[in-house]
Amino acid sequence: MSNITPINAARALHNTSDESSRGAVTADDAPLLDAYSRAVIGAAEAVGPAVLQIRHEDPRGGAGSGVVFSSDGYVLTNSHVVGNAKKLIATFADGRSMGTTLVGNDPDTDLAVLRLDGEAPAFARLGSAKNLRVGQLVIAIGNPFGFQATVTAGVVSALGRTLRARTGRLIDSIIQTDAALNPGNSGGPLVTSTGEVIGINTAIIAAAQGICFAISANTVEFVASRLIREGRVRRAYIGLSGQNMMLPRRFQRYHGLDQDSGVRVDETVPDSAARAAGLISGDIVVAFDGEPVTSVDDLHRILVDDRVGRRAKITVLRHTERRELWITPAEAPPKAAS
Repeated sequence: MSNITPINAARALHNTSDESSRGAVTADDAPLLDAYSRAVIGAAEAVGPAVLQIRHEDPRGGAGSGVVFSSDGYVLTNSHVVGNAKKLIATFADGRSMGTTLVGNDPDTDLAVLRLDGEAPAFARLGSAKNLRVGQLVIAIGNPFGFQATVTAGVVSALGRTLRARTGRLIDSIIQTDAALNPGNSGGPLVTSTGEVIGINTAIIAAAQGICFAISANTVEFVASRLIREGRVRRAYIGLSGQNMMLPRRFQRYHGLDQDSGVRVDETVPDSAARAAGLISGDIVVAFDGEPVTSVDDLHRILVDDRVGRRAKITVLRHTERRELWITPAEAPPKAAS
C-alpha cells in the first residue's frame, strides 16, 4: 500500500507539574464555550501533559510522538518512530527532556514501548476501543513537523479497517479518523472526549485529506503487555512460503468448500513444522484447526502466540485429494515468512 504513509492512556491519573493547571477552564469561562469546545479542551488538558516528542540521539534519525501510559514511566509509540534505536530522547510539553530505554518493539503491529529514565510529569489512562461508534468525537495530540503539543479534533470515520505493516502483515481493528495528522504525529494518542486513549496514531494516506489511521487500544493493550513482560510478541510459525490462489469451481464442489480461495504452498523450510507435518510444494492449504484459510493473511491471524507448541490439524488439497495433516507450530524466529 505505497500510498499509505507512516507518520513520524480517561483523565491523567497523576500530575506533578504546577504548570498543568494553567489555561484551565474556569466557571466564568464555561458560558462562553460550547459543548464541543469544552470536550476538546478537557481532553487536551487531561492527556496533553503525558504526550511527548520522541527523537533520536542522532538528529538524522527523525522524530515522532509518544504517550506515557503508566505511573512508572512506560511510553507507547510507533515501531517506525523507534527504528533500530535502543536509546531515544523524550521531551514533554513543559520543556523538560530525559532519556528513554527501549523495552520492546513489534514491527508487525507498528508498536513499541519505551521506559523513561526519569519521572514523568503525568501519565494517561489507556481505554477501550470496543464501544467506539462511527461519528464519535476524537482528539489527536502530537508533534507534527516538530510543533509540540499540537491538538486536532475530528470524528471516528470508520472502524475495523486493516492496514499493512512494513513487515507485510496486516494490522486488524484499525480506527479511521479525520482528525488531522501529519508527519511527527506518529505514536501520539487518539483520545475520546472523556480523555481516554483509545488509539495510537500511525499513518495517513499522503494524497488524501482527512483519511488517517490509529491502532486500536485493544491491540495496543495486548501488544504492550507482552512487550513489557517479555520484550517481544511471540507468534506461532509453521515454516512455509506460499501465495494466495483462487480455487477452481470443480474443486469447491468436489470437496464441499464454501470458500473460493486458499494458500498454495511454494516451499517449506527445512526442520520446520510444515516439513515435519508432510506439507509439500503444490499443496493448497484451505483450513487450520477447523478455521478456513483463504489467504496468507488468514494464516497470520490464526498463528498467534497461544498456538506455539499446540498440535492442530491443517487441511490441504493435494491433486484431487483432501488431506488432514497434524502440525505443531513453533515460535516464530525473527522475520519468519508465516
